Amino acid sequence: MSTTRSTAAGKVLEVLSVFGRENPSQTLSEIAQRTGLALSTTHRVVAELAGWGALERGEDGSWHVGLRLWEIASGCPRTQILRDVALPFMQDLYEATHENVQLAVREGTELVFVERIAGHRSVELLTMVGTRFPVGSTGMGRVLLAHAPLEIQEEVLESPLRAWTPHTVTDPKTLRTQLDRIRREQVFVSDRQLSESTVAVAAPVRIGRTGPVDAALGIVITARSADRTRGLREPLLRAVYGISDELGRRTRTTA
Repeated sequence: MSTTRSTAAGKVLEVLSVFGRENPSQTLSEIAQRTGLALSTTHRVVAELAGWGALERGEDGSWHVGLRLWEIASGCPRTQILRDVALPFMQDLYEATHENVQLAVREGTELVFVERIAGHRSVELLTMVGTRFPVGSTGMGRVLLAHAPLEIQEEVLESPLRAWTPHTVTDPKTLRTQLDRIRREQVFVSDRQLSESTVAVAAPVRIGRTGPVDAALGIVITARSADRTRGLREPLLRAVYGISDELGRRTRTTA
C-alpha cells in the first residue's frame, strides 16, 4: 500500500483522479475498481465528497465531478490572470480568422489547454479546455518545449515520442533542429502532427516582450487550407504581442 493511499487526503485524491474526459461519470463499483480501494472505503469517501459538492450523482446513479470543484479550480492563480488578459485578444484573433484559437501552458512534460474559442464552422479538434497532452505532441506544445528549461527538453527528447500520425516528427535529432528553428523564428507551423486533418500555427506568449515564456497561443485550421498559414502569422503575432505586453504591465504594477 502506498503512503499516499494510507492517508485520508490520499484516498480523496485517488477517488478524484479517476474522473476525466474519458471517464466523466462512474458508478461506485467502477470508482472502487479503478482506485483499488475497498468498496466500503470508496462509499465513505464518495459520500464525503458529495456532501461538500466535489461530486454529484446523476439520475442513473453514477457519479461525476461537481460544480463546487469546478468553482475552486477556476480560481487557479496561474491561469486566471493569463486567461483574463488573453481572452480579449483571442476574441479579436478569432474575428480576424474565424478559426479555432487555443491557449495552453506547460506543466512538467505536458501541456494543458486553458482556454479556447471555436466557431461552428471551425475544424473539429482532439483537444479541449482542461485536456493534457505530451508537450511534444502539438504545435503549441513544441513552442512551449522550445522555451522550456534544458532538463525538461532533455527528458522529452530522451523518451520515446508517440507518432500520432504518419507526419509526426519523432526522431530526436530532427526535433532538436525543429526546436532551434522555433526559438529563432518564433512562429511555428505544425503540419498534421497530432491529426491528419489539422494544421496548427503557434507562437509563444511572454511576460513582456522579452520576458519568460508563460504560455503558447495557437490557431488550428483544416489541413485542406494549409496554404493559409502564411497569412495567419501576422494576426497571431499581433495577439501574442498584445497579451505579452499586458502581462508585462500587470507584473510591473504588482511588483
